[in-house]
Amino acid sequence: MVRCFCGQMAIVRTAWTDKNPGRRFWGCPKEDSTCGFVGWIDPQMCERSKSIIPGLLRSINKLKTEVGKLKEENQMFKHIYENMRKRWRTTEYKEKLWNCAKATIVQEFNRSMKEFSEYDIEAYEWLKKIPPLHWTRSHFTEVCRSIASNSNKDHGNKRNKCFYYIARWNSSDKYEVQGPWQDQHVVDMGQRVCSCRKWELTGIPCRHVIAVLFDKADNGEDVGELYTYVHKVHWLETWKEAYSYKVEPIKGRIMWHVSDCPIKINPPPHRNQPGRPKKKRQRSMEEKSQSQAQSQSQTQSQSQTIGASGIDGHGPGGSGKLTRKFIIVTCSKCKNKGHKARTCKGQGGN
Repeated sequence: MVRCFCGQMAIVRTAWTDKNPGRRFWGCPKEDSTCGFVGWIDPQMCERSKSIIPGLLRSINKLKTEVGKLKEENQMFKHIYENMRKRWRTTEYKEKLWNCAKATIVQEFNRSMKEFSEYDIEAYEWLKKIPPLHWTRSHFTEVCRSIASNSNKDHGNKRNKCFYYIARWNSSDKYEVQGPWQDQHVVDMGQRVCSCRKWELTGIPCRHVIAVLFDKADNGEDVGELYTYVHKVHWLETWKEAYSYKVEPIKGRIMWHVSDCPIKINPPPHRNQPGRPKKKRQRSMEEKSQSQAQSQSQTQSQSQTIGASGIDGHGPGGSGKLTRKFIIVTCSKCKNKGHKARTCKGQGGN
């Protein structure tokens, strides 16, 4: 038993300072205690661990924050769509909502919202109350790839559509790309951004960037490897690096280290699930033979009670089926007895 300077039983704590990152120690159980008792459990770390672990922790916290934002944005749009379906369930409303969500620039978003208002003003007023910062690409300020589509079909469509675009160079890193349907944008190859913001949001070159790459290749310029224009998050090397860590095997429970912590953590109380409990026990061969013999004896007793003549609505041998041996059927057409309506030939009827 370890006690602090206050005389109380000490508890295990973990230090996350730059000098002792992740190092466990015995400390006072009071949160605002000033006794200053520290009893180290883990040995002192080397200088390399002290420099690497804090940096990894900061990177993990940063990634968790970014992932949380992406999940919140994705869930926000999902909730909007689910709530909209309760009042407006047709496919047209879904298409109008997706057009607003997939817009990458504010002008395109305003145009899609205007079309939505012309289609249904009530649904537009309902959607207008939700801040667009949480559900449309045009108002995103950071790279968001949760809604982006990375399928090969989309890449093929971009390559086919880029032939309709004309790129004009301005003697620097910028290009003016003009296409059909008044689609004209500026591509900055130095900053790797496009005014349509699709390259910036998804990390994948848009059709305007692909048109610029084709123009540079036609003029004899060295374009380089195409994958270098894609964000590193889509690279195969990044995927391999993410899964490069291996899961270490674990020894049996009998070889586990016994903890020195004086506090015993009990499992949560068992709660019986509603309904009939399931039997997971497998019956032995003796129990199976006894149940089979019991079922056979019950079947024989029933057949002896009912009899073989089909009395009480049972067939011969107690088969459980109704017999038609002593039943006289009546035709529903001619009302005569002895045949059915399906085999009736008009005997005495219409």
